[in-house]
Amino acid sequence: MELWPELEWIEDDSLREKTARTWEKALEKSVLSADDLQRIPFTLLCGPDLKVSFMDHKRAVVHIAREAGLKVREFFGDELPVNMDVLIAGAILADVGKLLEYELDENGNSVQGKYGRYLRHPFSGVSLAESCGVPAEVCHIIAAHAHEGDMVKRSTEAYIVHHADFMTFLPFKDRMK
Repeated sequence: MELWPELEWIEDDSLREKTARTWEKALEKSVLSADDLQRIPFTLLCGPDLKVSFMDHKRAVVHIAREAGLKVREFFGDELPVNMDVLIAGAILADVGKLLEYELDENGNSVQGKYGRYLRHPFSGVSLAESCGVPAEVCHIIAAHAHEGDMVKRSTEAYIVHHADFMTFLPFKDRMK
């Protein structure tokens, strides 16, 4: 709850617990600590000088996705329903697999580890979430939030998380060119 106060936004107690348990399990399996997540860059694709932390980015994605979901509900109502619990859980869990993908080098900088060279975070994230009983509609968001999801039909909630993630990633990536 300290790492993810946004868990309180998930109204379904069971889904909130499964979402939290997935993060606990990821931290247990990872070389990264909760403190590391507050200091390491949110992506390895923008170079080591990126000052936006993993948690700054992740929490921004969750907040943007939630606000977007509320606006979709407000403007489209039943024509485009949004399950807010699924949306928020999916946004919180989208990058949980990065905890297995990343390692720390001798200077404490995050680098892609051996596991990450073979399995990107959408795959490891789904595996972690499924092992904690997270339902398929949330695992779909984890699987479809990155480019891997370009090959599947995304749910409304998955589209929202995908765009919240990329709108807070691509401007950083593009400015590094």
